[in-house]
Amino acid sequence: MFEFSGIRGNVNLAFLHQKIVDNKVSGLLIFTLLFCLGNLIQIPGWIFLAAAVLALGRTWGGMASYVAAVVSCTVTFFTIRLIGGDALRELKNPYAVRILRKLDTDPIKSIVLLRTLFQTVPALNYALALSGVRFHQYLVGTMLGLILPIILYCWFF
Repeated sequence: MFEFSGIRGNVNLAFLHQKIVDNKVSGLLIFTLLFCLGNLIQIPGWIFLAAAVLALGRTWGGMASYVAAVVSCTVTFFTIRLIGGDALRELKNPYAVRILRKLDTDPIKSIVLLRTLFQTVPALNYALALSGVRFHQYLVGTMLGLILPIILYCWFF
């Protein structure tokens, strides 16, 4: 739907930067909404981070990106969980079972590590939502795991 409507093609660094610069409040709301949609339609999160940092600077851009990323991951979690439930638990593949068992052993630590490595990669959001992990574990792991990558992105942008 997003591909055919042309929205996906228009979500780029220049568009996001201009929206934030034009009006900070509505720009940040649009930014957060687009970040949520972007995660659902497989647009990499670094595009949103770069736009916020370029428009607002390292500190404010980093904070805006952090909040938008957490909101986006939360929206993705609930959307995918609503559609697919805990579908990955139905897999009988020994490799998948082993991965899910590791996730069950220490879910917050596992999610922190995954977020640190892969940030808001849409495929990770989908997999975690379908894994059956509890929302509070997902949220805590996401909030802790995004801090370092966003700081590093801000530093290098």
